[in-house]
Amino acid sequence: MERYGNRGGDSGVYAYQIGSDYMIVQFTGTSRSYTYSYGRAGRSHVEEMKLLARNGSGLNSYINQYVKFLYD
Repeated sequence: MERYGNRGGDSGVYAYQIGSDYMIVQFTGTSRSYTYSYGRAGRSHVEEMKLLARNGSGLNSYINQYVKFLYD
């Protein structure tokens, strides 16, 4: 897992891992990880999440708005 950049300083995302067709996200304050895959969350959402994770900004908001419960 890679530590999330958290440029805004107030993200609920702690760390992430990027795979070819999925992304694993660990939220602050928990050791549980959530996998968002093409099959469940959809390719466009997962790819956008990858971009946000690499940029270190906006990932938590995106998850809450679009894919909150679409983890595997």
